[in-house]
Amino acid sequence: MSWLKKFVIILAILVVMIPVAFAGIIYSKLKTMQVNGDFSILANNDYKYDNSITNILLIGSDARPGETVSRSDSMMILTVDGKHKSLKLTSLGRDTYVSIPNHGYEKLTHAYAYGEEKLLIETIENNFKLDIQNYAKVDFYTFIDIVDTLGGVEIDIQQSEIDEMNKFIKEAYSWDKKKNKGKIEYITESGKQHLKGYQALTYARIRKNDGTMQRDNRQRVLIEAILKKVESTSFTKYPELLDAVMPYVKTNMSPSDIMLLGKEVLSIGNFHINTMQFPLHPENEIRLPESGYVIPFEQYEVEFLHDFIFNNKKLDKQKLLDADKNWKASGKESQYAEDSEYMRYKSYGY
Repeated sequence: MSWLKKFVIILAILVVMIPVAFAGIIYSKLKTMQVNGDFSILANNDYKYDNSITNILLIGSDARPGETVSRSDSMMILTVDGKHKSLKLTSLGRDTYVSIPNHGYEKLTHAYAYGEEKLLIETIENNFKLDIQNYAKVDFYTFIDIVDTLGGVEIDIQQSEIDEMNKFIKEAYSWDKKKNKGKIEYITESGKQHLKGYQALTYARIRKNDGTMQRDNRQRVLIEAILKKVESTSFTKYPELLDAVMPYVKTNMSPSDIMLLGKEVLSIGNFHINTMQFPLHPENEIRLPESGYVIPFEQYEVEFLHDFIFNNKKLDKQKLLDADKNWKASGKESQYAEDSEYMRYKSYGY
């Protein structure tokens, strides 16, 4: 969920709403970020790209305090589309079954554990056939300070989510190092709730209540709630927001890069974000003996992903249904199964 907070802070605070009056202050604070990522893969255009469209990989690490190795808890592609004047956010399922260079087929989330940002970017580009221009990463537990700096967020809590949230509230509360954080508070009822930072973190990290894609949806709900709060926050609050997150942000973007991106975002004129989940058929999740539950995807689904990112086309359910039928009727599915280890899950009854 970390990355989600990263999105909010990096996009909403750092670039989306940068007032000219605070440009100097923001620039100086951006210098506190960890700028790391002179990866040749970011500079190369081996797959689909468009010079007027910028794709930024947002990464949330699930590392807890003191841990040095972790997986990427959340992965989203933030698209700043100057051609169609739109902002887009694509959630990548952490359990998506992909080919990880030098590691074979595993869950997408494992790529970060094996090779951090560099290998994760390479894995995403290779499997989804699109180029990533930039990345930004943050550890999820630092998200607490963002929500609290904003004064909390409003989230509609479902009855089925309460028990799972309360299981982890104590742990999240312990990560909040603020002296004035008050007594721990558990969730006692459903409906619209005003959540503090540690409570919002537990909401975004619910794991066992339902599926992975529902978890991704909760993270998007939280992103929207934060953006809504940011939009109503005074410009004078921005330096404090930056102070809360900058020390924990790692990116390949320099302060100048972010400021330029901010100008481009502002030129779009509105901050509505269109969203998509990928893969397109999370209901096809299956269990493999060596990998556990994974979400497979067919190569034709990538075309819908490209249409969303590069052509600004929302997912047409009827076209997707037709594509599903055509793929199976074409025989390519069987041919692909023979040619690629990726489809070996067929042997387990899928």
